[in-house]
Amino acid sequence: MRKQNTRGKLDKAIKCLMAIIVSEVFIFFAALLVMLIQRSQLILSRYTVWELLFSSEWDPDKGLYGFLPAVTGTFFVTVLSLLIAIPISILSAVYISEYMPSAVKSYFQAFIDVLAGIPSVVFGLCALLVLMPFTRDVIGPLFGVKTTGMCVFTAALVLAAMVFPVIISITVESLGILPVGLKEQFLSLGATKWQLIEMVLFRAAGPGIISGIILGFGRAFGETMAVVMVIGNKNILIPSLFSPGQTLPGIIVGSFNEMMSVPEHQSALIFISLVLFIIVLFFNILANIIKNRLKSRWRYE
Repeated sequence: MRKQNTRGKLDKAIKCLMAIIVSEVFIFFAALLVMLIQRSQLILSRYTVWELLFSSEWDPDKGLYGFLPAVTGTFFVTVLSLLIAIPISILSAVYISEYMPSAVKSYFQAFIDVLAGIPSVVFGLCALLVLMPFTRDVIGPLFGVKTTGMCVFTAALVLAAMVFPVIISITVESLGILPVGLKEQFLSLGATKWQLIEMVLFRAAGPGIISGIILGFGRAFGETMAVVMVIGNKNILIPSLFSPGQTLPGIIVGSFNEMMSVPEHQSALIFISLVLFIIVLFFNILANIIKNRLKSRWRYE
């Protein structure tokens, strides 16, 4: 009886401890959001959100804080990196899940997980040594464009390489949820391996694949160091994919340390941090909503 009472008290204590930890995490994120909103009030009291995000004039010395070049740069780099990463990642995940020998699969999956943990500065250094000359000497001349290699296209390439592990890992995990018996039954009806993948696996793994893509978008959208190292960091409207550009995280890194003593400029950079925080949070929530809705729909079909 005493042991049961002791176990019951221990369970309650552990439950309370976990509740406190979860509450602290929620409070931390709420406090971070409130802090960003408060620190952004100075710039928002002088300029509208529209003026800040859709003006191309950037000159803090004159009180001009137009983030449109950085907004368009972030958009182009993120979208182009996903256009490169999505088909390669999904096809790679299909091969790993369905075609790769079992003896090799576990080692290769471990390698993918290691890639996800490599610091972004390492990707940036590799991009400087490999991708930048490749863009300058091969891709640029192929399209008849003269470029230094420090451009939006190179930034998109390195960002795509950083997104690969996220999408591949989640897609492989999603493709593995279908029971082996169901696969064998479908193949026994005369279906080919690709028909199984196209008609059954993609359908069953759809929520996970979509979630992986959205989470990959969040990773690409907020990436800083690797992009800063190869994009050229020129705060101009991008005339082409082979010209230098700027991103929202990059403009924060490039300006914040120098302008800590200028309240208006500091507030403008914190406002951009708030925008990034909200966008990444939105896409993470969206990924979970899509996954849950699709799972619920297919459960009742």
